[in-house]
Amino acid sequence: MRALGNISQKGGPNKQARLQQGARVYLDQASTLSAKANATLGQLRTLALSPVEGGSLVELTYFVEMLNKHIDLIERRILKGETIPHEEKVFSLFEPHTQWISKGKAGCPVELGRKLLITTDQYQLILDYHNMDKPDEHPQAPATVARIREQYGSASLKSISFDKGFSSKTNEAQLQEVAGRVIMPKKGKCNAEEVVEEHQADYIRLCHAHSAVESNINSLEHHGLDRCPDKGYHGYTRYTGLGVIAYNLHQIGKGMLRQAQAAKGKAAKKLQRKIEREIERDAAA
Repeated sequence: MRALGNISQKGGPNKQARLQQGARVYLDQASTLSAKANATLGQLRTLALSPVEGGSLVELTYFVEMLNKHIDLIERRILKGETIPHEEKVFSLFEPHTQWISKGKAGCPVELGRKLLITTDQYQLILDYHNMDKPDEHPQAPATVARIREQYGSASLKSISFDKGFSSKTNEAQLQEVAGRVIMPKKGKCNAEEVVEEHQADYIRLCHAHSAVESNINSLEHHGLDRCPDKGYHGYTRYTGLGVIAYNLHQIGKGMLRQAQAAKGKAAKKLQRKIEREIERDAAA
């Protein structure tokens, strides 16, 4: 594996031929291991196994299936020159629902994980969240607005803003009719009409308000969603839901503390004014 990886990462003469030769050696050894593992599985299935041993057999079967799958992927990709569809790729044997996320940011062009789409309101509460099965954000904009309107009423949206990943003329035109003022910055260079729109006062104000979602995302990560310790896709979806609940409870708690402090401040000012009036009356007497 390391020999094949070194050939793939480095240059040099006849790279493609050396890459294919390295892949053949790798696949020969992997196929030998696969045959041995499949023979062992056949023998184990004939035995009377305890529940614990049965669980180990299920786990072993899964890893043998992954071995055979990756033998097929390497053969198709390197020896046959095929382009492997994204949905066929596996980026984690232990958490196969892990996705390849192209961030396109300096220092962090790619991440392995899952995308979680969140929608927050003007009070920084998460109104809607969605575990994205595909990393592409573009088709999620209409579905997000539909969920919000269904949950909170058709008149609940006065304006909504999106990241650039959602940008498209179709999305913007479709959402203008149901979501009020739609802020959807365009990827790449803007034309003259788009430049005029993005310099309007309400557009700028709503764009500045949208920046708060970055703080919300950072806060959500601090509420446990930076890394999921639960196993399996079901455990992941459950964990994200609990993280959203914890975040919203924290936001509500902070709001209640602010209200209590404001009420305490008003009471202190009222008491201070009362004391000052009494002092003035005593001085006049």
